[in-house]
Amino acid sequence: MTKTDSRLWAVSVSPHVKSGESVEKIMWTVVGCLVPPLILSIFLFGFQTLLITLISVGSCVATEAVSQKLLHRPVTIKDGSAVITGMLLAYIIPPGVPYWMPILGGVMSIYVAKHLLGGIGFNIFNPALIGRAFLVATFPVAMTSAWLAPIHDASIFKYMGSGVDAVSTATPLFVLKHYGIAGLIEKFGSLSSMYGSFFIGWRPGCIGETSALLLLLGGLYLIYKGYITWHIPVSMIVSVAFLTWVFGGEKLFTGQPLIAVLSGGIALGAFFMATDYVTSPTQKSAKLLFGTCIGVLTVLIRLKGGYPEGVCYAILLMNPLTPAFEQWFKPKRFAPQKGAVK
Repeated sequence: MTKTDSRLWAVSVSPHVKSGESVEKIMWTVVGCLVPPLILSIFLFGFQTLLITLISVGSCVATEAVSQKLLHRPVTIKDGSAVITGMLLAYIIPPGVPYWMPILGGVMSIYVAKHLLGGIGFNIFNPALIGRAFLVATFPVAMTSAWLAPIHDASIFKYMGSGVDAVSTATPLFVLKHYGIAGLIEKFGSLSSMYGSFFIGWRPGCIGETSALLLLLGGLYLIYKGYITWHIPVSMIVSVAFLTWVFGGEKLFTGQPLIAVLSGGIALGAFFMATDYVTSPTQKSAKLLFGTCIGVLTVLIRLKGGYPEGVCYAILLMNPLTPAFEQWFKPKRFAPQKGAVK
């Protein structure tokens, strides 16, 4: 090998690409992007949404510390990962649930779905979604009926007591599932008014999923920072809109794909859950297929399943396939052509 050729084979100690970003900085940036939807939820549903979120975050952080102590691992509660899990768990449960429910969900999310599977970087499923799935399976009535109508007065401290004194209501997806687009118009007004109110977030739903606008802004900021890419969110949203337009049927979504996108947890799932580093692929082509498959499963569950919403289970069903996606779309490794090195 000549001296010139030897330079092509120089080997150095990893890491080979250095960056000022850290896990802690990325996590707390995501937390910051999740704060505006929480502020809106306090205004819409009452002060108890803040309490539920704080309880959820506190239970996740405490469970993280205890789990790491029990498993003889370094305590890393300052990195923000448990805070994100707690916020996302709170964001995907109804605002009228009892205060003890997010505690159970937090333990399931952190101890079972995260640390028993190896800790951060080794979990197969999104921890917050496992927590929600556990709560739905264990307390289905509370998780499918504790919806509140947005508050129409300025008193955000109206429901600060131990019990929630609010007007229960049905979510847009529930109305669509059982009464169709006609029932949705009867309850929420004209389609043109729904586009605006649903986009801003003035509708019943889970604590942090209602405002597509705020979630979109947070997601775009993460894309701008390079923490996530557009491939999973765009492919997921587009596939949901297209498939519900084509296969929704006259009673449900046909001709109104925006209503399908704005009525549930599509924006929250697309930008903040399906893009989880550990449980999603890294290659661009794999991300596009991954997001599309989540969209397909979401539509299938919405139209044929027993629950009005399908984002949670769609993402969970795709999470275990991430290693397979990484293998299928593995890039070709560089190798010198035969006879190039003498």
